[in-house]
Amino acid sequence: MKIALLRIGIDTGSGGIHGPLFQNGTFEYIPIPDDSGKDARRYGNTTGRHGRKLVEYFPESRKNKIANQAIHFDPEFTTFTYGDPTPPKAGLRHLQQGDLLIFYCGLEGWDFKSWPSLYLMGYFEISAAGRATDFASNEIKTLFGQNYHVKHRDIFERQKKELILVKGSSKSRLLNKAVCISEIGHDRLGRPLKVLSSQMQKVFGDFDGKISFQRSPTRWVKSSYVTQASEFVRSLENG
Repeated sequence: MKIALLRIGIDTGSGGIHGPLFQNGTFEYIPIPDDSGKDARRYGNTTGRHGRKLVEYFPESRKNKIANQAIHFDPEFTTFTYGDPTPPKAGLRHLQQGDLLIFYCGLEGWDFKSWPSLYLMGYFEISAAGRATDFASNEIKTLFGQNYHVKHRDIFERQKKELILVKGSSKSRLLNKAVCISEIGHDRLGRPLKVLSSQMQKVFGDFDGKISFQRSPTRWVKSSYVTQASEFVRSLENG
């Protein structure tokens, strides 16, 4: 069994804000902007799980401009798909049935004071993964039809040779409550950065000392931690 951790969602580098965390531990998943502008889902016309349009979570000074910004809704947690054509995500094609792809994101207190931190927010139990070219046309439509990279035909045709597609089973989850995984550490110059907390290192390992998760590539959990990491994550599925 393999487990990968991947950062997703809006952040200060892509979208300009952190996602909102509420005092009761729930949160809103806000995807990154769609720079192509092709998707009909916009921050101003898309309602989140808490009944607010996503645009409402942006500062007042940006709301008018961001309202018509298209959304790159990927991963999506309705049919549990994820796609990415970039080389850093190419390793995800090696995920197999029963493996876990765990997603985390940056969240900040919305209705209370809570500094920006990194949180587990969902996971896929894998049912299929590979390059788009590994799947027949009918499989692409049936398994990945709701994925951003597949919904837009011109994007799919342009990216399909490099595009990695991941499908989660019905056991996949968008968590109800976020689980903090970070604490404040420091880089070599003494500047603060978000690192995997000591508590979470006991669950996922220390990744050979590479515990900075602030801007991180895909992280693969060592085999010696896979069982306990799997048990921990699955225990969160009911929020």
